[in-house]
Amino acid sequence: MLVHRAHLIPGFSYKPLCSHFPKRGLLGLVSISCDSWLRDLSYRPSRSSSVVVRKWSSHTYTVTTHPSTTDTSPSLIHPSIHPSIFNMASEQNSQTSTRASSPKLDGKFDDNASVDSGFASANSSTANLPLISLTKPHLDHLNKQLENMEALDILRFCKILFPNLFQTTAFGLTGLVTLDMLSKLAKESPDAAPVDLIFLDTLYHFKETYALVDRVQERYPNIRLHVFKPADVSNVDEFEALYGEKLYETSEELYDWIAKVEPQNRAYQELKVAAVFTGRRRSQGGARGSIPVIELDEERGIVKINPLVNWSFQQVKAYIDEHQVPYNELLDKGYKSIGDWHSTSPVAAGEDERAGRWKGKNKTECGIHNKQSRYAQFLAENARKQAKGAAPVETVQA
Repeated sequence: MLVHRAHLIPGFSYKPLCSHFPKRGLLGLVSISCDSWLRDLSYRPSRSSSVVVRKWSSHTYTVTTHPSTTDTSPSLIHPSIHPSIFNMASEQNSQTSTRASSPKLDGKFDDNASVDSGFASANSSTANLPLISLTKPHLDHLNKQLENMEALDILRFCKILFPNLFQTTAFGLTGLVTLDMLSKLAKESPDAAPVDLIFLDTLYHFKETYALVDRVQERYPNIRLHVFKPADVSNVDEFEALYGEKLYETSEELYDWIAKVEPQNRAYQELKVAAVFTGRRRSQGGARGSIPVIELDEERGIVKINPLVNWSFQQVKAYIDEHQVPYNELLDKGYKSIGDWHSTSPVAAGEDERAGRWKGKNKTECGIHNKQSRYAQFLAENARKQAKGAAPVETVQA
């Protein structure tokens, strides 16, 4: 079995999937969120299952399965999943700096310990244990206190409270306001730990977005930016040579996983992220309409902080104008929420702020903020359709 390296994250145990793609044959796919989709697919691998790496080239691993120790009972294995467990390490592949960005915590945990928190159980050998544990009463107390605080005060407080703190951004308006406020706090307390930026470069951003990144770095030269791209590719040509053209149309959920979810998971792992500032606001509607200031991402084992959660679009734009913060030129052309060029369109008067994202589709998020990754949901939907005898969304082979 040949398994492409594109989705392998060093240091994790993987349950590989095999899916057929045009031009490339069998492609091994893995999910960092193994617990979630294994539960959905009712898959229980044998603990003695094993796959041994024999050699690798620039794009493939050659592996040998040990059938004598692999449980191949049809009742236990979903047709789309090979009954093997990976334990492999590979070289790091991301565009990141090595400078420490904030005080680091010890990431080692005892799997047998009992942790009373809002995260996945620490007794699970595959749980992503958090660097920070908050009990539900503590979390509720924090949110109650922060609910009516000014955004700048929320940022100031969280910089003191949370180590390993980063800001995730696609350089939308809310993220730019957060960035500008953080730059002011850095001048206010120059000895405090900095908050670095994490940018997921899908390779399909607008040219205006890439131009904005350059202008932001000129305006805020002391802010460290970590850029993460899809694994093993650096441009669109390489991406499409590996996955075929228009993957965002032929397999949208898989595209989200490869271009966004996996790079984010890799960023969190490599940078040892414990908490992140996001640009989500309740006024954006949909699943964001009821988010708290601080929330726990159980699947990824991190704390998410939404400092501008109570702001409206008008408040955000007013801050941008007042403080002369650089912003995306597409905002002046009718865009309000900007993602990849192939899934973003201008917003008409009276439409919701994010109405231009995935227009005409039953979709509001790309997967990086979902409790369960979009690709895991895609797999579960395939399982349900196959169970009913319907054709799967995408041909999957074991």
